[in-house]
Amino acid sequence: MKKRKSLNNFIDNSDEYFMSIALKEAKKAYAKDEVPIGAVLVSETKEIIAKAHNTAEYGTSALEHAEMKVMQKSAKKLKTSRLWGATLYVTIEPCTMCATAISMMRIKRLVFGAENKKGGAVLNGVKFFESSASFHKPEIISHVLEKQTSEILTDFFKNKRK
Repeated sequence: MKKRKSLNNFIDNSDEYFMSIALKEAKKAYAKDEVPIGAVLVSETKEIIAKAHNTAEYGTSALEHAEMKVMQKSAKKLKTSRLWGATLYVTIEPCTMCATAISMMRIKRLVFGAENKKGGAVLNGVKFFESSASFHKPEIISHVLEKQTSEILTDFFKNKRK
């Protein structure tokens, strides 16, 4: 297994567990012919606040990324405009839209699986959290369950090309 990379050298022992739940969400998206991305938002006390998966292709809006949905569901559930102290688990590196929302929502930790060389905005692309446009930079942990999170995306797009 590839070693997890932490940009802030803080790795929580439960990261694989919560990422596996995000992966289950990604599998739900796959079953609906959606791009298989899943997300889970967890409180500081390690309780799942909300889970979601992509519905951007067949939902009501192209903005229905897993990260956006899970943050909206969590804020509504908690009746708050910020998600202080929360950890967001997502199966792929967030895009610019989602990275901006993560900053605006003041997510404490961002944990993701596969890198997104084309559309990612954390380690790749605009590297949003290194930008002066970022209001808040979460602790970032990457490559958690990288093999599994990469495989589901590779399989999905391979099947699409057939």
